[in-house]
Amino acid sequence: MLQVNYIRENREKVLERLTVRNFKQPELVDEIIQLDDERRQTQTSLDNLSAIANSSAKQIGELMRNGKKEEAEAIKLETTANKDKIKQLGEQLVAAEQKLHNLLVQLPNLPNEQVKAGTTPEDNEIVLVHGQPEELNAAALPHWELCAKYDIIDFELGTKITGAGFPVYKGKGARLQRALINFFLDRATEQGYREMQVPHLVNEASGFGTGQLPDKEGQMYHATVDNLYLIPTAEVPVTNLYRDVIVKEEAFPIKNCAYTPCFRREAGSYGAHVRGLNRLHQFDKVELVQIVHPDQSYNVLEEMSIYVQSLLKELGLHYRVLRLCGGDMGFTSAMTYDMEVWSAAQQRWLEVSSVSNFENYQSNRLKLRFKGATGKTQLAHTLNGSALALPRIVAAILENYQTPEGIKVPEALVKYTGFSIID
Repeated sequence: MLQVNYIRENREKVLERLTVRNFKQPELVDEIIQLDDERRQTQTSLDNLSAIANSSAKQIGELMRNGKKEEAEAIKLETTANKDKIKQLGEQLVAAEQKLHNLLVQLPNLPNEQVKAGTTPEDNEIVLVHGQPEELNAAALPHWELCAKYDIIDFELGTKITGAGFPVYKGKGARLQRALINFFLDRATEQGYREMQVPHLVNEASGFGTGQLPDKEGQMYHATVDNLYLIPTAEVPVTNLYRDVIVKEEAFPIKNCAYTPCFRREAGSYGAHVRGLNRLHQFDKVELVQIVHPDQSYNVLEEMSIYVQSLLKELGLHYRVLRLCGGDMGFTSAMTYDMEVWSAAQQRWLEVSSVSNFENYQSNRLKLRFKGATGKTQLAHTLNGSALALPRIVAAILENYQTPEGIKVPEALVKYTGFSIID
């Protein structure tokens, strides 16, 4: 959530960066400033009347002690009238603050200066491409056919149990999943991330804190009886560990990682591009979360991008890195890198990771602060990244490593799987 003072002091910049994001309601900016003016006027009137009331109370006490009861009673009448005005102004202030809050949560984060304008994924900037695509023979199969051939992932059985988008992993397919999770967690802890186990359901305050609510309410599974939400990513519970916390500056960078299943309704998703593992309602992911000093967040973003790329290199996958354009970024992000791997059988790129800097957008919602060397309390910066999401990594491994004898397991995973080929 953007800070009101920043919006007031940087109106033109805010409008310009919202244009980069292709935001459709720029009029909200002036509505927010106008409403904040009204809120401030109400606050001033309330403060002035409260000061008068406090002064009158002292005056009444003094008059009563001096036996001037009639004068004291006259002031009491004025005080009673003031109390009614104070109550009315207090109610107006609460209403104005709520209305202001409701407008502020509709504004997305402002794109960093490096983020280009654009409206679709085609407008994203290709930062680098690593490696060359695998050359498969004419008989090569897409991963959903390989899953059936080797009986490692059953999409129909998952549909029977739950519905489409909830696959069942079997035998070596299940072991490959577990191997990837352990591989990603081990690499993260080697990089100084602390592993966490967190709840898979969160309350409304947590969903709001990281920006999923109210923006993505329709995309989250909602357990309505208890008003809890199934997490779309471990970002939500891990970042919310620090909600309403003042951290120590010397603790920076705070680095946590977590494996969780992720749940996304993906309403409106259909077509060939979502077949098989390409898009699921439940999937596994290892997530990285960092909380850092504002001066370091863009250095950390680059470090996180390089780290995620190192995982893809270890798995021997052809990948590229994109800097998302303003119109393709998530609501809460100031800058995002997407990592995509090449699917040799499908002949298309598959997104496997997003690494984002939220600057202080999330921390303002979370009230996540730190006390600097000057003693002033400031908002921290938050970042997160997938390292990695499993479904499309598995799809790429199955397709790119297929041979007539079976599917080879990337060398980095063999010690985790206990086997070197799926046959």
